[in-house]
Amino acid sequence: MVRHVHPVRRVHHGGQAVTAARRKSESWDDFVRSQFGARTEKICGVTVPVPSDIPLAFEELASGLSAESEESDFVQVVALLFGEGVFEQWKRAGIGVMGLMTVLTWGVAQAHGRDMTFSEAYEVVTSDDPGKALNPPPNRAARRQRSAPTGGPSKPTSRASTASTRKTSR
Repeated sequence: MVRHVHPVRRVHHGGQAVTAARRKSESWDDFVRSQFGARTEKICGVTVPVPSDIPLAFEELASGLSAESEESDFVQVVALLFGEGVFEQWKRAGIGVMGLMTVLTWGVAQAHGRDMTFSEAYEVVTSDDPGKALNPPPNRAARRQRSAPTGGPSKPTSRASTASTRKTSR
């Protein structure tokens, strides 16, 4: 007697039929590409992946970065965000401190899911208040909407002074 072997076998798992093909394991790299995409950008002649997530060690290293930081600090941060050897390639291509700060700001925004342009990143880098520049209100209507009156009574801005123990007069 000849038996037919089916290439895809149904297995019941938790009350649901699951095909053996779906249960096949995938590599971490395949998963990351499928979930986060594999966009690239050419910066200073070097094609780099557009960051889609912040590496765990990044925040600690990047928190103290400034234009006065040591080159080795930038090497580590760029490697975490864009890959090994990228800093050296950008350096050979002539990137400056402001350019590097702009690219890092852009990369962090991309990794946090904000599709920022390089011009917007440069505005953040050169701003007197980078936190405010990074999160501006989208437009005038949105700014006005936030401060629109509610129609209810005003709340007092402060309570009675706490300087003396005297009760308030009526």
